[in-house]
Amino acid sequence: MALNDITRSAVLQAVEEYDRRGRDAFLEKYRFGPARRYVLMIDGKEYDSKAIVGAAHGHLPGLEPLGSDEFSGGKNHAAKLLGDLGFEVVARDAV
Repeated sequence: MALNDITRSAVLQAVEEYDRRGRDAFLEKYRFGPARRYVLMIDGKEYDSKAIVGAAHGHLPGLEPLGSDEFSGGKNHAAKLLGDLGFEVVARDAV
């Protein structure tokens, strides 16, 4: 398991799934809680950043989604990965 395996395309697939299922069903499926601090912003809509990264890992060929206990969602982990992939990540107190 490596967060740096996650691609922009896999993140976008996870976002599409999030939109299709709705927030509550998406979080329940992947067993994540709501984002505490960092959210992914796409077209003015916010997404739970850590849950998106965990799900995105499962959208990569041959890989499973990551559980919430397998990585951190903080600014040096999931939020940083999303930023490095060119996505806008915002601290919740600034949303």
